[in-house]
Amino acid sequence: MEPHRHTEAAAHGALDVPGAPGAPGVPGVRAADADRDTAIERLGDALAEGALDTAEYNRRLERAAQAATLAELRALTADLPVSRAAQAKAEVARRTAQQQADKRAWLNEWGYWAGGALIMNAIWGYTCLKDGDLKFYWPALPLAIWAIVLISYALWPDRKNP
Repeated sequence: MEPHRHTEAAAHGALDVPGAPGAPGVPGVRAADADRDTAIERLGDALAEGALDTAEYNRRLERAAQAATLAELRALTADLPVSRAAQAKAEVARRTAQQQADKRAWLNEWGYWAGGALIMNAIWGYTCLKDGDLKFYWPALPLAIWAIVLISYALWPDRKNP
């Protein structure tokens, strides 16, 4: 069985899981507590945004709490407009994930820098030992340029995605 997948569509009320209407898999897949919680949160967003009145919200809330399948949960939220609150949460999550990925990539680049430093210093050290004389420390130039580029990424990050 495929694992439950939370997607941006799920944040907007469309549960992207096996068994949900329009999704691949066996119809009638049992709903988990997390699925019911997602549907209930979506109903709460609709109430807060005025898409549901209190009576309709209470009726759907009761049905969501008792839903046994994902199809039952999907039916409770299928006619609701896209939730602005869910969109905002998804955007915050996307930005946070992007910032974390950028930070990991930047830290990985420093690892590559250290590996390059090790190799260049080994070459420089070998040539000095072979010749029996300390030579000009040439690794300083490429390592300094590389480090300046990496530091510039920290000081002036990409502003394409504010």
